[in-house]
Amino acid sequence: MEHQKTSAPIFDYSTYELAPEILLDLYKGILLPRMIEEKMLILLRQGKISKWFSGIGQEAISVGVASVLQKEEYILPMHRNLGVFTMRDIPLYRLFEQWQGKANGFTKGRDRSFHFGTQEYNIVGMISHLGPQFGVADGIALGNLLKNNGQVCAVFTGEGGTSEGDIHEALNVASVWQLPVLFCIENNGYGLSTPTEEQYRCEHLADRAQGYGMESHIIEGNNIVAVYGKLKEIVEDMRQHPKPVLVEFKTFRMRGHEEASGTKYVPQNLMDHWEEKDPVRNFERYLMETGILSETKNETYKTTIKNEIDKHLELAFNAPEIIPSLPEELTDVFHQDETPEVPPATETKEIRLVDAISEGLRQSMEQHDNLVIMGQDIAEYGGVFKITEGFVEVFGKDRVRNTPICESAIVSAAMGLSINGFKAVMEMQFGDFVTSGFNPIVNYLAKSHYRWNQKADVVIRMPCGAGVGAGPFHSQTNEAWFTHTPGLKVVYPAFPYDAKGLLASAINDPNPVLFFEHKALYRSIRQEVPTDYYTLPLGKAASIKEGTQLSIITYGAGVHWAMKVVDSVAVSADIIDLRTLTPLDTEAIFASVRKTNKVIILQEDSLFGGIASDIASLLAEHCFEALDAPIKRVASLETPIPFAKALEEQYLPKERLKEAIHELLAY
Repeated sequence: MEHQKTSAPIFDYSTYELAPEILLDLYKGILLPRMIEEKMLILLRQGKISKWFSGIGQEAISVGVASVLQKEEYILPMHRNLGVFTMRDIPLYRLFEQWQGKANGFTKGRDRSFHFGTQEYNIVGMISHLGPQFGVADGIALGNLLKNNGQVCAVFTGEGGTSEGDIHEALNVASVWQLPVLFCIENNGYGLSTPTEEQYRCEHLADRAQGYGMESHIIEGNNIVAVYGKLKEIVEDMRQHPKPVLVEFKTFRMRGHEEASGTKYVPQNLMDHWEEKDPVRNFERYLMETGILSETKNETYKTTIKNEIDKHLELAFNAPEIIPSLPEELTDVFHQDETPEVPPATETKEIRLVDAISEGLRQSMEQHDNLVIMGQDIAEYGGVFKITEGFVEVFGKDRVRNTPICESAIVSAAMGLSINGFKAVMEMQFGDFVTSGFNPIVNYLAKSHYRWNQKADVVIRMPCGAGVGAGPFHSQTNEAWFTHTPGLKVVYPAFPYDAKGLLASAINDPNPVLFFEHKALYRSIRQEVPTDYYTLPLGKAASIKEGTQLSIITYGAGVHWAMKVVDSVAVSADIIDLRTLTPLDTEAIFASVRKTNKVIILQEDSLFGGIASDIASLLAEHCFEALDAPIKRVASLETPIPFAKALEEQYLPKERLKEAIHELLAY
């Protein structure tokens, strides 16, 4: 790295009176990531790393933020925040191994560059879908508030990321709940190749904070003293008076979005302007001119850093390569659930499905004092289905939290709570609304344990299903969207007894669980249910009826349809209630089909691409020789769900189930 002696520093470093030792620490702090990056660019050209997202020119922001946070306070960085990782004293060889996809990297070769987190260093890495980052920070900060530990957390995004709806949602939630989050926007001029004038119309992104009722600041992001000094004031105030603060750092990306992109789209005069504002060179000149840093000391710093980089690179190059292990790959998708089962007691009472879910949730709140429930209208109102009615009086508003209408931010916040040691249950007001929170479910919750061994201890309750005349947007049963996603568990009970025990198990399970609750069954199905807390194992189907002529494999409302139809047509049928769709009890399915030799798979969802299709494929692969007739799938029509009663009845597969039984018996 060249040292230009001729020009004076262009920043005023005297705004904050910092001790010389602090100034030198800040200099070493920004020098280390700069020298690492320069080495990485060489290795990239040599083909020794696969990709690089450069933060050259932005080091003062990462280092400044990390310097004012305590080691136990979480930071959520992005691509260009190498200084966060180095300031947390992560051994360089661990970072190098991560970037090379080595076995000892933080993600075991499963993700690249800065897409990782580490609880050891209280860093939570990004995913490529940028928006959820802010919502996760909300959840971590909520955990800090509940612990009353006086901590803040900091989260980064670029100016491009601020256009995402998740960012708006998370800022609004943080303001409503007064969460101690330092929201850091690195406004570096371009979102890949799109300049800021094509991204937003406000003069400053910090101005948006006024709309959220949030404090904001604009800081010269290339001036390490300004960054450190101002943030120190802000963070100390946030610890005393918890609140969110939005900070816009004015800076520039001196290299491509990633190295392959280049910078040809950037006018040369703009590059020259920001080259003069280089945060490392300017600060170095200032320290030299003031005598705080000598040539000898500076060369010692650089030599020490160079030697450290070379030493750790050698360790990384010599580290073992990935040896694929199929059992390990499959095992690491989920966190192992070691919660002991709690058998049901003998005392029972007859209750409805809705009551069983409410009772199971209430007793789980008593079992786990770190369990937080979130959702729209769930507090004083008790939720639209009254499942959490009375919970606020027992558990308080800290643990039973009304949310704004922002599904994505709340799913992300649930993930943040899990990172910070809590359990979270989120109620989708209707399962249909999960589309507004789809991204963080399938890309954050589902993948975190596989990527960096971080459990997502989250249950999302999904009131679902037709039969209540609610039309296309309140009647879907969309479980197949999630059974397709590795890392998610999907539970779908049909009876009060199962619902209560399975909900308790889902909450105990340290993995993300989608818990489907059929609205038409809420108040129409009653059963004797144990009064005390108990659990039922996930992944175990139930035999509802024994028969010899055919098997009906189903779940949810389909179980009740099958029971009614089987009685009406006088057929000897096995009825298997799956209860859990992921994990799927294939043993129970195969055993039934091998006994009866004919099978119908019944689902409420429309036919194509549903769980019935996969079960049919499994049966064709594993039970082909036992089959005496073609596998039949019965499902709803290939249309959205209509509102009018006659249309809805036609849409649902109840009558078609009778036809399928007759056809199969006659085959």
